[in-house]
Amino acid sequence: MPETAPQTTTPESRDAVSVESLAAECATAARELSTLSTDAKNRVLRRMADELEASTDAILSANETDMENGREEGLSEALLDRLLLTPERIEKMANALRDVASFSDPVGEMSGTRKRPSGIEVGKMRVPLGVIGMIYEARPNVTADAAGLCFKAGNAVLLRGGSNAFNSNQAVAAALHRALEAEDVNPAAVTLIPTTDREAVQEMLTLNEHIDLIIPRGGEGLIRFVDETSRIPVIKHYKGVCHLYVDDDADLEIAEDLLLDGKVSRPSVCNALETMLVHEDVAEDFLPRAQQLLDKSNVELRGDERTREILDGVSEVTEDDYAAEYLDLTLAVRVVDSDDTAMNHITEYGSNHTEVIVTDTLPTARRFVRSIDASVVLVNASSRFSDGGELGLGAEIGISTTKLHAYGPMGLDALTTEKFVVYGEGETRHDVEK
Repeated sequence: MPETAPQTTTPESRDAVSVESLAAECATAARELSTLSTDAKNRVLRRMADELEASTDAILSANETDMENGREEGLSEALLDRLLLTPERIEKMANALRDVASFSDPVGEMSGTRKRPSGIEVGKMRVPLGVIGMIYEARPNVTADAAGLCFKAGNAVLLRGGSNAFNSNQAVAAALHRALEAEDVNPAAVTLIPTTDREAVQEMLTLNEHIDLIIPRGGEGLIRFVDETSRIPVIKHYKGVCHLYVDDDADLEIAEDLLLDGKVSRPSVCNALETMLVHEDVAEDFLPRAQQLLDKSNVELRGDERTREILDGVSEVTEDDYAAEYLDLTLAVRVVDSDDTAMNHITEYGSNHTEVIVTDTLPTARRFVRSIDASVVLVNASSRFSDGGELGLGAEIGISTTKLHAYGPMGLDALTTEKFVVYGEGETRHDVEK
């Protein structure tokens, strides 16, 4: 299918956009999607993937415009990395959609069916939430990931991307719309608000008659603003302050691998390590090895007094450092005297996101897993596995640290809810209460 140009609306054309009308159209599409067959949804998802790949040149061209604008605006390297699209990243976006198509459809699943003494048969059916509102910054892959997951779960999605990714989001959405139209599905099922005016966000957050759930993805400031302003339920995580705890019975070679992967492989993401805790019994052995590894990647270490007694060239850590989400090549380090001290530190400074322990002692691992309040807890595995795709969910729509109604990476099931379904043969409460 030949490519068509993305929408030509510019960030300045706010007057031409009615967010409420777009949300209303999205709600209409959601009602249509709720009864769409699994086969039909999967066909659309596979066509979306094909259209993304066929539109690679157009998407990369749009992304280069965004990257040039971002450099001129002085965006940090971390934000530029999130914004950047490559042929490989577009292929990954497409394959994520194909993965979602291959997964079981949760919509219509029945569970907990049981016969009551009254004679009625009671069960729960999994159903779509309706319209999901996505507000996100500098991540054009979210446009495709959110569209695919919401669509498979029977939801329509109203997308409001950030100004830094405006052109990229438009190009990605254009490819997705071509797939919807080719399969005769209402294109309003994936609606991108064609403006970056901040008033559009404020209006969107008031539309509780049309939107059922808001999911913000971006910096802590954005997420706090959404949470404090929205009239609609919000699923969120503020930041990812992720810890690696090296226990006194840790395999130090494993600890080195997990440290390097968790801190260096992609420091700009929310599942990257920000603080390392090391038991005092292995600190003199492990810390020099860790420093040697991290120096090769230009990681700046900020350590407590005991760390600086062992290592040279380490700046003094502060309370703010322990609470920081650096999203960069900086790591806070603390030597602890016990497992309890490590877990208390995580409780005080963690963000309920992702926590890792390295230990060969099973009781210690079990105690850590039970005690640590985080949406993902890993034993002898990298924090970078805290990701919907790696955990078997397909492309994730976000990570929730709110616990209601989801906790951790959110896949298909987290984009549905359950309703009670009752079958009877004429039973009445009057008969039961006689």
